[in-house]
Amino acid sequence: MLIRSPPRPWRRRLPQHVVIVDASSSSRGPKAATGGRLETSTDAAAVAGEDGDVIRRLQNGPDVRGVALEGENGRAVDLTPLAVEVIAESFGEWLREELQQLESGRDGGEVRVSVGRDPRLSGARLGAALFAGLARAGCSVFDVGLATTPACFMSTKLPRFSYDASIMMTASHLPYTRNGLKFFMKRGGLTSGEVEGVCDRAARKYVARKMGLGGGRGMPPVVMRVDLMSAYAQHLRNIIKERVAHPTHYDTPLKGFKVIVNAGNGCGGFFTWDVLEKLGADTTGSLHLEPDGKFPHHMPNPEDTTAMSLTRDAVLDHGADLGVVFDTDVDRSGVVDATGAAINGDRLIALMSAIVLDEHPGTTVVTDARTSDGLTRFIQARGGHHCLYRVGYRNVIDKGVQLNADGVETHLMMETTGHGALKENNFLDDGTPSYVHIHTYIRHLLGVLIAYITSNLTRFTNVDLLYYILYIC
Repeated sequence: MLIRSPPRPWRRRLPQHVVIVDASSSSRGPKAATGGRLETSTDAAAVAGEDGDVIRRLQNGPDVRGVALEGENGRAVDLTPLAVEVIAESFGEWLREELQQLESGRDGGEVRVSVGRDPRLSGARLGAALFAGLARAGCSVFDVGLATTPACFMSTKLPRFSYDASIMMTASHLPYTRNGLKFFMKRGGLTSGEVEGVCDRAARKYVARKMGLGGGRGMPPVVMRVDLMSAYAQHLRNIIKERVAHPTHYDTPLKGFKVIVNAGNGCGGFFTWDVLEKLGADTTGSLHLEPDGKFPHHMPNPEDTTAMSLTRDAVLDHGADLGVVFDTDVDRSGVVDATGAAINGDRLIALMSAIVLDEHPGTTVVTDARTSDGLTRFIQARGGHHCLYRVGYRNVIDKGVQLNADGVETHLMMETTGHGALKENNFLDDGTPSYVHIHTYIRHLLGVLIAYITSNLTRFTNVDLLYYILYIC
């Protein structure tokens, strides 16, 4: 059945003084002289509206994104420390209110928020502002340093951490001059509407600060530094070992596989040395694993032609089974097979759909509307249902959440750009997600030569399954 659904309405940062912004302060203050006359209330309202719009324009769906460094022609810096501070403070206030509603009887108490970042040059300075804003809202702040977006989300889930929320500072695949914020609670990422509410609140604080209202200096925020990525990597290794359950080398289930990882100098290098190599994989020839906030070789982006070309060459030069390209914060990945061919777009969705449908017969797969009729036939031929929805990875994921809430079993949501989420992974958009049972494929299909995936034919292979491990774990 084809469903065409209509759209629906790693370094410790230096602390910074907490700056108090009182959004509820009176809007009356000293009148500013402009051009020899007193500024009228209409003039003041116009200026206030423009200042507030600076914050509102930073919203990008469920994220916040802006220009954090000089260097872009025609683009001024708009993601300033002040902007980040008032957004963080507003998020902290909103979070406390949300938790009080979700947890009846919770009145006050500690609200714990983790903060991670990618290696962008603006990260340390904006991070200090982020800490200050969260502390001003009364949150306990835990700095996880350089991290990935999936790891930040999992910091709300892993027993050793179990934070109330997490913020990842990243602008994904965008240039090094950009930066942004992604917000998570235990239930998953915030919706666009929730982020809009946070930004509206932050806009009022921003205007008040610009008008000289509120402000003041407080005590430096107390920030606890924690090692999340080591625990997250161990979490991934344990899942893979348990799922594969190799009869002769349980602790090294990827022994014999050759994998090229291209991290693009983002945050994905950990997956090479802390996950793949410790599980027995040979990663000789991997590229750009060390974080570098200027991304000197190419943008960390699976859709970047240079990134894919360099990865293809490395796979062929080293005789690897697979090449994987991560974006900056490792919530998206691209793949090159042993022949140098890219597995992306419809082919990647077809591969994931076939695996998920074998495990969950009859499930619905949600994609954006740009996918082909051939993909629809591919899914239907395997007994699945294909729901085409509006473009935008968050739209696709939210549609899957909604379908499940309505009683329509939907295990896979995936966009042609490579963003994808699984029901069994808390609907998290993740280039290395977890919690999906893959043992059936591992036991029966390792060692089969790689096969080409079209809209009409698929065959699982050792490399397909290795990619599935990379994507699912």
